[in-house]
Amino acid sequence: MQQAGWSSVDNGALLQRAASKFDIFITIDKHIQRDYKVPATLAVITVKARTNRIQSLRPLVPELLRVIERVRPGMFERVGA
Repeated sequence: MQQAGWSSVDNGALLQRAASKFDIFITIDKHIQRDYKVPATLAVITVKARTNRIQSLRPLVPELLRVIERVRPGMFERVGA
């Protein structure tokens, strides 16, 4: 987000921007589905790990790749515990 200049954009606007540029949005924000409507053209994957450090996220990569293969626009999926 920071490299795209989106670091100050709130989640609702962020999802809209992401939908115009990407097919899948991956986040660690566990409340995004509850608080925001997923755009019909965007799939959202929430990654749940003990921390957001690479050591906690790395073991979830195989599951994340499987979910990326099957997720479709408008869907919300969760990866991890």
